[in-house]
Amino acid sequence: MKKRLPEFKNEDQEREFWASHDSTEYINWKEAERITFANLKPSVKKISLRLPESMLEELKLLANKRDVPYQSLMKIFLAERIKKELESL
Repeated sequence: MKKRLPEFKNEDQEREFWASHDSTEYINWKEAERITFANLKPSVKKISLRLPESMLEELKLLANKRDVPYQSLMKIFLAERIKKELESL
């Protein structure tokens, strides 16, 4: 029998609780199901990237044809390539 989870008034209270308690006393992880939170925005980190001007202009042209910002198109291209590379491992 697992312990009953307390009611939390806010995230700070919950965060303090989990910092000092073992989740296995409250949750049977063997029965847990993996889910995806599709609507969550991932945290982002700003980077600096040097590209040849011609490459940037071509990227902007492609982005304009797709009616998306060029930075968004770069993220799409990178995500597609990363997925492809990970699948081939």
